[in-house]
Amino acid sequence: MGRVVLFEMNSQDPERAASFYASVFGWEIGASNWGYSPVTTGDADKPGINGGISKGPSDYPHGIRIQIEVENIDEAIRKSVESGAQLVRNKMEFDHFHLAYLVDPVGNGIGLIEHK
Repeated sequence: MGRVVLFEMNSQDPERAASFYASVFGWEIGASNWGYSPVTTGDADKPGINGGISKGPSDYPHGIRIQIEVENIDEAIRKSVESGAQLVRNKMEFDHFHLAYLVDPVGNGIGLIEHK
């Protein structure tokens, strides 16, 4: 079962967004890496869904995407496209995971993540 493991919040003013969520909700915002600032929304007593805030690219300038963890990203991409999703960014490789971006059949942005 694919489970939601994190979120990505894209903005054209990520510093302002980070400041807002930190001051209003107490989110911990980490140092930016690759233009992506990690976000912690809970603690050991009350864990939350963590994620990140970044400057949105031209194909997704603002909004929130959930990241769904999958065991086989190639298979998940194939099944998604066959079921009506649009592939926005094909599988990208990072140090510890693979990531792809899609839009589901009703227009919601999602990410697929496979840990290595």
